[in-house]
Amino acid sequence: MTFTLHDVRSRTYKARDAWWTVFLVDPLAGRLVVTTANRTSITPNQITWGAFVLGLGSAWCFLQAEWPWLVAGAAVYHVSFVLDCMDGKIARLKGTGTILGGWLDYVFDRIRVLACTAALMWGQYRATGQEVYLLLGIAVVFLDMLRYVDALQIAKVRRQMRRTLRHAYEESVSGGAAALPASLLREDLDNDPDEITVRLTHAVDLQQEFRSRFSWYPGMREWLREHRIRTHLVSGIEFQMAVFIIGPLLGAVVPVTIGSAVLLLLFEALIMYKLVLSSRDLNRALASIRSSAEPSASGTPAA
Repeated sequence: MTFTLHDVRSRTYKARDAWWTVFLVDPLAGRLVVTTANRTSITPNQITWGAFVLGLGSAWCFLQAEWPWLVAGAAVYHVSFVLDCMDGKIARLKGTGTILGGWLDYVFDRIRVLACTAALMWGQYRATGQEVYLLLGIAVVFLDMLRYVDALQIAKVRRQMRRTLRHAYEESVSGGAAALPASLLREDLDNDPDEITVRLTHAVDLQQEFRSRFSWYPGMREWLREHRIRTHLVSGIEFQMAVFIIGPLLGAVVPVTIGSAVLLLLFEALIMYKLVLSSRDLNRALASIRSSAEPSASGTPAA
């Protein structure tokens, strides 16, 4: 079977992705996937290993500390990330993804970040004697861990919110005896990953209060959706690229790392704020569902 670029885009591109990936990775990775899938027998796991080896090569460049080596390290890191995006695309395109492959991809990503952080910050400390680089190294590792742990927990909270709505709605229908058809309650998959919109017999939007407080947000979000960009503009990917690509290229590791760390924490705080408001929307939706199921004076369910 011969794959086309359209196949790659339709089958492997995420509906919403980091802006760095959309603009600076996918245009190259998509074309490389077409060539790799059609002309070679390279497996996704082999690409994962290749990305990991290049990541270690980037760390070695960073360790040399001089600016030309920092530029080389930044370039190699970007190539490593392109390969890191390719392995999942080929797996989805050919249907050859495995549990081991997903585990390798995740673990190697974390090791690459740890190795590049240690090499970059230790190299700069050794070259300048400034202890701020050691503190930045600790901060980068901590924030990378915080972002990925936080992402897992946020996803868990969203799933729990949807389950709670489903359970409440099913209880309101025949006392819970009848299962709610999947077509009446589902996650709106077209939404941004940071959104929580659930469809019952009507849409239940758990971002209603957030939208009402920030009237400009829906317009901005629609523009981002049209360009396949998620609203979480500074996440783990953008943070990594700032630290390991933009900072070294500009010869400004300290200010770029600090600035990207502040932006990452700002967006994480924004997500927490949205979840707090979503919990209020959830409570209102649950109260509405339960009140509609309460018996009227005649003993029949309320309309």
